[in-house]
Amino acid sequence: MKNYKKLFLLGFGFFGISIVWPLYNAYVPIFLKDFSLSSTSIGFVMTIDNIFAIFMLPLIGVLSDQTRTRLGRRMPYILIGAPLGALFFSLIPFAREMHLLWFFMLNIIFMNFFMALFRSPVIALMPDITPPKYRSQANGVINFMGGLGALLAYFAGKPLYDKNYALPFWLGALIMLIALMLVVIFIKEDEKYKIKEGKKKKIDNVFSKSFSELKVNLKEVFLSKEKSLLMILLSILFWFIGYNALETFFTSYAKFRIGISESTGAFILGFFSLTFMLFSIPAGFIGAKIGRKKTMTIGLAIVILISILSIASVNMINNTSLVTRLLFIYFALGGIGWGMVNVNSLPTVVDMTTEEKLGGYTGLYYFFSMSANIIAPPLAGFFIDILGYDSLLYFSIASFFVATITLQFVRRGDVK
Repeated sequence: MKNYKKLFLLGFGFFGISIVWPLYNAYVPIFLKDFSLSSTSIGFVMTIDNIFAIFMLPLIGVLSDQTRTRLGRRMPYILIGAPLGALFFSLIPFAREMHLLWFFMLNIIFMNFFMALFRSPVIALMPDITPPKYRSQANGVINFMGGLGALLAYFAGKPLYDKNYALPFWLGALIMLIALMLVVIFIKEDEKYKIKEGKKKKIDNVFSKSFSELKVNLKEVFLSKEKSLLMILLSILFWFIGYNALETFFTSYAKFRIGISESTGAFILGFFSLTFMLFSIPAGFIGAKIGRKKTMTIGLAIVILISILSIASVNMINNTSLVTRLLFIYFALGGIGWGMVNVNSLPTVVDMTTEEKLGGYTGLYYFFSMSANIIAPPLAGFFIDILGYDSLLYFSIASFFVATITLQFVRRGDVK
């Protein structure tokens, strides 16, 4: 792995995106409580980003494969989506202040649409510039930068939120915009993906070819006799169901079940992000050394264990201060496990295809991960409404366990 400087520069794209989503997931559910919504309803609202993503990311991924401009095939989507996504993200506190549900919903719908517009192209740049045998290590570097962004969101977000709940949103939007513009400026795409004078493609041909390619990719998932691609995508589906349920409702769990503030709950998630960030690069090297599948299996076992320990501590210890300290420790260990899972999953998927279809397979990865994020919030919210907040961790454990089982049926996509 030679070009770490280029990867760290590309990592600013992940850094910027990873600042926005932790803030969105930590505080928007709390804002929605202002409108007297049930947890199930809040769960449905929190799937809006994923509804856009499940339809847009596979298509945009394939579309960017077919796009040719003077800037390349990925950059135009970043230049349009990032500034508008940042704008509508920064307006969320203003929408809360207005206390009009329709206005709040309209704002987050626009924000989520523009965020979905550029996510697949940013992610696809990693395999674009990295040979297959180095993609676990490269994804480790990228996820390190993403973890750094999430860490900044959680740790800097707490004091800013306590001072003024609008400040994390305003600063997060600004940092994301700057970070994505650094990617546009410093990452240069291969000349073969840039349009030549007199060779402009008709946009209707690009769309037609993109839809055809998307259908071919989906057939490869569901109709192929060899089921490794389907099994890894199902694993991704289930472990993101478990993860997204926790990410969406943990601040509410902290406030309404444990009795600590939502900002402290977000701070606990920050320790998860801290160790995820620190372990991202080692996780890539571990995946390259012992195999991606084995590394992901160990990571899932760690995440399941810390979830069980969290349940035991919350239910058996009456000292809130002690429980809070233990959760900081558990979630710090959980970040290590999640790094082993997350860093090695995308390289496993994209190493099952060719260079020409990297964007399309990146879109498939996000199709399944975002499907999980559509399923998880309303389903977890439903269980919370019926069974209480204790059901949250049980729900996540069950999802992680199913992911561990399906992962064992993956036979391709490991380091060659």
